Amino acid sequence: MSTPKVEVEQHGELSCWRISTPGAELLIAQQGAQVLSYQRVGEPPLLWLSDQAIFRQGKSVRAGVPVCWPWFGNLQRNPHAVQAMYHGAEAPAHGLVRGRDWQLLGIDSQDEVVRVDFTLPQALGDLPGWPHAVELKLSIVLGERLTLTLSSYNLGNESVTLSQALHSYLAVSDVRGARVQGVDGLGYIETLADWEQRTQHGDLAFAGETDRIYLQAPDRLSIVDPAWNRRITLHTQGSRSAVIWNPWVDRAAELPDMADDGWQRMLCIETANVWDDVVTLKPGATHSLSVSIGSEPL
Repeated sequence: MSTPKVEVEQHGELSCWRISTPGAELLIAQQGAQVLSYQRVGEPPLLWLSDQAIFRQGKSVRAGVPVCWPWFGNLQRNPHAVQAMYHGAEAPAHGLVRGRDWQLLGIDSQDEVVRVDFTLPQALGDLPGWPHAVELKLSIVLGERLTLTLSSYNLGNESVTLSQALHSYLAVSDVRGARVQGVDGLGYIETLADWEQRTQHGDLAFAGETDRIYLQAPDRLSIVDPAWNRRITLHTQGSRSAVIWNPWVDRAAELPDMADDGWQRMLCIETANVWDDVVTLKPGATHSLSVSIGSEPL
């Protein structure tokens, strides 16, 4: 058995770990406990890292899998129960944990499987404007697939309601030729058309900016990528909602950390608990949100 190689790296202002096994390579930043890249040996990347990514303290990197918690997106678009948890003046997009350094609990390996565990001590009551005691942990397991599990354990005396997401940026050869399978027949919220609720017919293909919340999503979705002759598969647990996003031309041009043509090479399928799928944790309760990412030939 080969021992996985762990290297400490500095990317801009961010401390990172590069983990290499005979089958894959993983790059993780301490800030946000954010997976920045994931690639199987001899294959194109599975997770997308922007060519113009900004590695700055306090700013989430346009890459990999940012953790959105204890709310997703614009707080004002969340259910009232999620909004009521926050008492701060200005609510940053996608919550309070992406721009904070997490504590590394350990990097362990067995039989060429590597497990990396993080916790965020500030979630125990020290997040600004969010005075609730939740033990927040992220487990990252690198084996034949990459599996991320975000666990929230309510240590307080009152219930806590939150929305969240593992905001996966997936790498594609060209989004214009890719399609998402597993969404046929699902209801979705079309956020680009006044948040109308609609129904998906067939696979999802891409011909413009896309920002949709799929409801009652199955525990398996996939991206078919003919040019790379592969299917990216996502298996989820603890989630009934999925957000699918691509900024397309105009929106990408507005993003300082994305090349003007960067939208062509990425597609977000975000494993989430949003809309009618938010999580309420009673005192002593735990919830785990998990996604496992892999690929197979077409």
